[in-house]
Amino acid sequence: MIYRPATIEDAPALAVLGAETFIAAFGHLYSKADLEAFLAQVHSPDAVAGEIAGEECTHRLVEHEGQLVAFCKLRYPSHYVSYSDAANPIELGQLYALPGHTGAGIGAQLMDWALGVARERGHDAVLLSVYSENFGAQRFYQRYGFAKIADITFQVGDHFDPEFLYELKL
Repeated sequence: MIYRPATIEDAPALAVLGAETFIAAFGHLYSKADLEAFLAQVHSPDAVAGEIAGEECTHRLVEHEGQLVAFCKLRYPSHYVSYSDAANPIELGQLYALPGHTGAGIGAQLMDWALGVARERGHDAVLLSVYSENFGAQRFYQRYGFAKIADITFQVGDHFDPEFLYELKL
């Protein structure tokens, strides 16, 4: 496995990986129209390239045999800053791996990277949202000390998912 930062050249492959991992985990929850609208907005090559080139997001990619198989994204400032009493929180925006690449320690390596970056940059908390019925992810985050601080929603097209906002104080 190769762990590395994203470059602008990664945008097309990262867009595909983002869409594939999102569909694998959550695609069954949405109508075709809602899912297509969300993927066009969030996981298009142009949207991903804009994040990579911009100042708000930092991506960490995982390659296996020349293919992207997992990624993690940090966002600053966080979308959820108003929910936290932390002075300088950062957001863990996404941590996804393709089916077949979960349970092998990739998520732990990406989480360790994210928490290290947060500490290096002087953040006092990490915020993330997690689907209310994604119990495996909730257990994973709880092992790191994340705790629920709010009930929120996540929009996919015209659909709103119930989500939990988690926070880890650093």
